Amino acid sequence: MTEQIEELRVSNDAMGDAEELRRRVHEEGYLFFRKLQNPDKLWDLRRQMLNRMRPWLVAGTDPIDGIADISMQCTEGDLEYPDVYHEVYKLEAFHRIAHEPEVIDIMEKVIGGPVFPHPHKVARLWFPKHTAHTTPIHQDFVHFQGNFNTYTCWAPVGDCPIELGGLAVLPGSHKVNAVMDHHFSLGAGSLCIHTDELSGEWHSTDYEIGDTLIFPALMVHQALPNLTEDRLRVSLDNRYQKLGDTLSEHMLEPHLNIFSNLTWEAVYRDWENDDLKYYWKKLDNPTIPRDLNYSEKGFAEALELAKTGDERTRIAMNRAMRRDPNSPQAKAAREALALA
Repeated sequence: MTEQIEELRVSNDAMGDAEELRRRVHEEGYLFFRKLQNPDKLWDLRRQMLNRMRPWLVAGTDPIDGIADISMQCTEGDLEYPDVYHEVYKLEAFHRIAHEPEVIDIMEKVIGGPVFPHPHKVARLWFPKHTAHTTPIHQDFVHFQGNFNTYTCWAPVGDCPIELGGLAVLPGSHKVNAVMDHHFSLGAGSLCIHTDELSGEWHSTDYEIGDTLIFPALMVHQALPNLTEDRLRVSLDNRYQKLGDTLSEHMLEPHLNIFSNLTWEAVYRDWENDDLKYYWKKLDNPTIPRDLNYSEKGFAEALELAKTGDERTRIAMNRAMRRDPNSPQAKAAREALALA
């Protein structure tokens, strides 16, 4: 796919012009900035994150290099993934980076007023040689919901050339102004848009640390596969919306807490500062329940595919059975596999 990728448009020239930034988001659906975020702070964050990820790294290597032990491959749907991921998640610096002034300033220009950073921060930690599990083509709204004017702010924690698997966007795809049909996928999030529903050229780049990509919830995007031999790809997904707009209740919870019962008390236990603890409780943002229809539709599709012997769905069914053997999903998964 890499030969079909065009370069992202760089918007550093418009950083001080809020009206122009909003025009570009309206027309193209994204903003890309070189070195928007402080590289030194991100290098420090990278070292902290990779130190917590030592169980996934080759022994004896410098953690900051992110040299993966391939035998430890796992991803977000796997039962063992939160064992390491949630140790990273407890880092104060990981949460604080989303509140840095340079990011808040740009987001306020884009959104046109005071912004609310979601407490539900996300790290993406992706193994090499695990390409079947690459984040598929999708819109963020199906996962994070709330309102269409929620923005994702994606940044690599380290340099991220094309072969390491950065983000790619489909310019103008947000203008559909609706949630597209999503289907079962083995990749992160378990939902994808089929390519026959799309047209246009994908845009990405060789990202460097500090670079930042911003786009709204209906923008169609995907991760590129990590084609390196042995390097983990580490990145941040932080989300922002206008203060006072509606958000989904689950965006006030730690990411992937459903897999390990991670609480904010556990996240905050070793923090040195208190200013970001429960900060959202002081702000007025109406909430709505999470809409499970998207994930339930994807799982129903997976069940039907599993009955045909589809190997991708066999992996998904086994994950469901491991996570909670007594759940209705696990029972349906066992029944589907029995029919294959």
